[in-house]
Amino acid sequence: MAAAPVTLLRRAVRPGNSGSPRTVLVVMCAGYFLVLLDVTVVNVALPAIGSGLGTDVGGLQWVVDGYALALASLMLTSGAAGDRYGHKRVVLTGLGVFGAGSLACGLAQSVGVLVAARVVQGVGAALLLPGTLAIIGRAFPDDAARARAIGVWAGIGSLALPAGPLVGGALVDGLGWRAVFLINVPVVALALLWSTAVVRESREDRARPPDLPGMLSGGVLLLATTYAFIEGGRSGAGSPQVLTAAAVGVAALAVLAAAELRRGDDAMLPPTLLRRPAFAAANTTAGIMNLCTLGTLFVLMLFLQSVQHRSALLAGLTVVPLFAPLAVMAPVGGRITSRFGPRLPAAAGLLVAASGLALLARSGAHSGYADLLPAFLLWGIGCGLLTPAVVAAAIATVPAERSGLASAVNNTARQTGGAIGIAVAGAVAGQPGDQARFLRGFHAVALGSACLYAAAAALVLTLLPGALTGTHRHAE
Repeated sequence: MAAAPVTLLRRAVRPGNSGSPRTVLVVMCAGYFLVLLDVTVVNVALPAIGSGLGTDVGGLQWVVDGYALALASLMLTSGAAGDRYGHKRVVLTGLGVFGAGSLACGLAQSVGVLVAARVVQGVGAALLLPGTLAIIGRAFPDDAARARAIGVWAGIGSLALPAGPLVGGALVDGLGWRAVFLINVPVVALALLWSTAVVRESREDRARPPDLPGMLSGGVLLLATTYAFIEGGRSGAGSPQVLTAAAVGVAALAVLAAAELRRGDDAMLPPTLLRRPAFAAANTTAGIMNLCTLGTLFVLMLFLQSVQHRSALLAGLTVVPLFAPLAVMAPVGGRITSRFGPRLPAAAGLLVAASGLALLARSGAHSGYADLLPAFLLWGIGCGLLTPAVVAAAIATVPAERSGLASAVNNTARQTGGAIGIAVAGAVAGQPGDQARFLRGFHAVALGSACLYAAAAALVLTLLPGALTGTHRHAE
């Protein structure tokens, strides 16, 4: 199903290709694969984690969001760190930290320790992820070649999505939930050795200094917002904890805005970039994409295992048709984007995914596989078209010397959307034990996500460029 990424992988590892753009692309895709594998593996393991550590849906939300919050909070800073200190150095550090966090997750004896270890994993992923895309951008300076490379990057990385449920389900059923974290350790070791051998160091001569006020205020904003939604699902929207978190979030937003305006182009989120309509639209769409996808996925895995009573492995097999199209369609989407620009594939992907999510809202406790399959296929195909288009649009709208920052902003938007989406979806759906309420909440999450995708389609049709600059018109 993933012929294009696998073919490229075989070509890249031929003798004599060390250090070539194709080899660098494959090595960076390995890092991206690692980050995405962790997302889907953990989602399959959530019910087993809940039973093993005695935690409710709120605790499971923190298991997922501890990782996502660290990733989103540090992404921009790590992108700037790569520009300043070298992308290879930052990527290698990220791999090491991610491996240490994975080991700690596998050994955790309480949900608090597990969440803390997930935060460490998120720190490692934040150091790793933007550097992979920045290194690819440097290896492929031509806009059209870069768009195709991004499609392959998304496709090989997306192999983790269908692999995750299968591997995770088998590990949970066979060895227990701890194995889904421990499996990362040998993968990290291999990626460290390979990256050290083939990736060349790159940094910017005029890299901006770290924006600590922006990083801290942005992190507090994300933490307060996520806490408000998760705690709101537990104790109600009007509880003192939720109101306090909301107030802290508003204050952090004001501090963040003031700090970024004061620093100007040296800011973590430079106002000059945010004022570019295409850049803002691409990153807003990226945030909506993950908000809807990861939020719905969180409640979907609980639905399949806790409501439909599927085993972890069977639940993983059930969602393969959702993730497999991402691996197939992402390289196709990259080629379409390189030829026609990001506007049309992004809008088409959003509308196709919206139709799949709308179909998912019809599912019930006794829905069979035939009822779920069309929803999964449409959802997955749509996201496969969308992902390379929004990434390419975000990078193409900024100068080449700010590629690290552009990739970091795009990934931050996606991870921020994902963290908030998980918090919102869990709050809306509630506990799976109350099946009637959970099903109503699950349907509301799916329909709400479909509506947000449709709204994002209107946004990209209005603001994204119809063509990339450079030589893309001559791409084959």
